[in-house]
Amino acid sequence: MRSGTDGGRRRGPVVAALMLAMALAALDSTIVSTAIPQIVGDLGGFSVFSWLFSGYLLAVTVTLPIYGKLSDTFGRKPVLIAGSILFLIGSALCAVAWNMGALIAFRVVQGLGGGALQGTVQTLAADLYPLKERPKIQAKLSTVWAASSIAGPALGGLIAAYADWRWIFLINLPIGAVALWLIVRHLHEPEREAVTRGRTDWAGALAVFACGGVLLTALVQGGVAWGWLSAPSLALFAGGLLLAAAVVVIERRAAEPIIPGWVWRRRTIAAVNLALGALGLLMVAPTIFLPTYAQSVLGLAPIAAGFVLSVMTLSWPVSAALSQHVYRRLGFRDTALIGIGGAALFLFAFPFLPYPGQAWQPALIMLLLGAALGLFQLPLIVGVQSTVGWSERGTATASILFCRQIGQTLGAALFGAIANGVLTSRLGGAGSLDSVAHALEDPASIADPERLRRAVDSAVDTVYVGAGCAAVLALLVLVFIAPRRFPVIGAKAPENGEVGALEGAENTELAPRQGHLNRPAE
Repeated sequence: MRSGTDGGRRRGPVVAALMLAMALAALDSTIVSTAIPQIVGDLGGFSVFSWLFSGYLLAVTVTLPIYGKLSDTFGRKPVLIAGSILFLIGSALCAVAWNMGALIAFRVVQGLGGGALQGTVQTLAADLYPLKERPKIQAKLSTVWAASSIAGPALGGLIAAYADWRWIFLINLPIGAVALWLIVRHLHEPEREAVTRGRTDWAGALAVFACGGVLLTALVQGGVAWGWLSAPSLALFAGGLLLAAAVVVIERRAAEPIIPGWVWRRRTIAAVNLALGALGLLMVAPTIFLPTYAQSVLGLAPIAAGFVLSVMTLSWPVSAALSQHVYRRLGFRDTALIGIGGAALFLFAFPFLPYPGQAWQPALIMLLLGAALGLFQLPLIVGVQSTVGWSERGTATASILFCRQIGQTLGAALFGAIANGVLTSRLGGAGSLDSVAHALEDPASIADPERLRRAVDSAVDTVYVGAGCAAVLALLVLVFIAPRRFPVIGAKAPENGEVGALEGAENTELAPRQGHLNRPAE
């Protein structure tokens, strides 16, 4: 359906709601970071403030597969409404927190709602648009996510500097209220044929939540709050493995499991799960380590350092929007191969930058990296969503987003340990990237700032080599596991602004035939 039709106008408010919801979820992942000094000064709790980020991340990650299954069972609208309400309740509670413990707990509540926002928004994007038009909405959501993630720290700093830090959470309320009203008023899901389903797998949901929470806590806190081989780390990993075994047992017995086995038995979905897990892994290098590099090695101010990273958000959505012209000719897999191959080259090029270099040099690499990753990620997401029907789309989408989040968590732990190891060897003693970066803010306080800068340069170069290896891993997964042609299920365009229009039962494939998609029978 073209955007100029009545149906296109009807879905406009829904798209606006999805973009607002995505902006809220993205902002709250980063907006708190620059307000930490004010929050700690007001509430105390410096030793545990990192849980303001970890608690939110854990809650979002472990709830993604749960919300995905619930949206397939009960529909997208009730799940999105419930998640939005929970997110807004968490935001209001954060604004009135009386100590650090309460704020951390309320951030977890926010994250429980944020998981519904992330997963359900992506699923609705596929429901709302037919295959030909999905790159448009996905590019819009990518733009919102990238811009919000980059703007978050700056906005948080401005609020903390010129207003009370509690406004960081209060501003969510009017934005979220508008998004919620648009969803309630304009999102209409058509009645579907009644399907006999088993009892909702609440035991599986609880087991998945517990297992994910324990393992992610071990990864987030390991090497930070305690050593990797310390008693807390070993206990958490052992407990996580036991809970993982319990998840397998419960899910095998459940009539409608939260994490059904088919997400790993189908080659297409399994390959994309692994490939996007590798994407999460490699994204740690630019998002976490590049700002420190820009400030410590290049000597840039925080705003300028943020610009070096933000150029990636300019090329990523443009490349994603244009990717449809490539995958219509080459197919989903081959387009993603071009993207991840280019990303690997750009990541491996980073260590060859001159020292100390100019700001435009890493900015150019980030611009090219964003373009490559736009060609990689979006065809895989659109491809997977197009291989499943409405009743499986929420689960499939949540599965790939969950794997990407897990990859980011693994990457932060792995590359953090690698960077700190390089610093320790270069400096001849104990050291961490955070402590060195803080020391470089006051060069007069250290005896040899040049030595420290070179150590940071080496540490970040090593991380980028590791990120390049993650890109190669994703490439190998696509070559050896993913089918060359994704089995696409035919679907009619939504009518009258409704989402999830009637879908055909006949399978076809996306094949490089004369530059066009094989059109399914409708």
